[in-house]
Amino acid sequence: VQLQASGGGLVQAGASLRLSCASSERTFRGYTVGWFRQNPGKEREFVAAIRWNSRHTYYGDPVKGRFTISRDDAENTVYLQMNSLKPEDTAVYYCTADQHLILSATMAPDSYDYWGQGTLVTVSS
Repeated sequence: VQLQASGGGLVQAGASLRLSCASSERTFRGYTVGWFRQNPGKEREFVAAIRWNSRHTYYGDPVKGRFTISRDDAENTVYLQMNSLKPEDTAVYYCTADQHLILSATMAPDSYDYWGQGTLVTVSS
C-alpha cells in the first residue's frame, strides 16, 4: 500500500492548513488511517486517526479542538484539517495506514504497517 502525503508548508501562527493522504489501494476504505508527526531527535507523536468506517476518530491531546481528520472514500484520501496552528505544531507529518489495527493500538506508531513519505509543516510565530 502506497501513501502520498501532501499539503504541508510554511504558515504563520493562527493560520490553517489541510494535509492530504492519498492512496491508490482499491481497498483503502477498509484501512484505519493515522497521522503522526516528528521533529529531529524526538519520537514520533500521535496526531489523529480515523477508523475504516469513519465512525470513530481519535486525536492527540495537543491538537484536540483544533485539528479534524476526515476521509473521502470515493477519492481514496484522508484529510487532516489543521486550524489555529501554533509554532509547536511544526514537524514533519506522516500518514500511516493499517488494515487490521486493533482499537487499543490506534496511537502506537509501531502498530501501523504502511507509511507515507511525510510532509513538512512549519508554523512561524
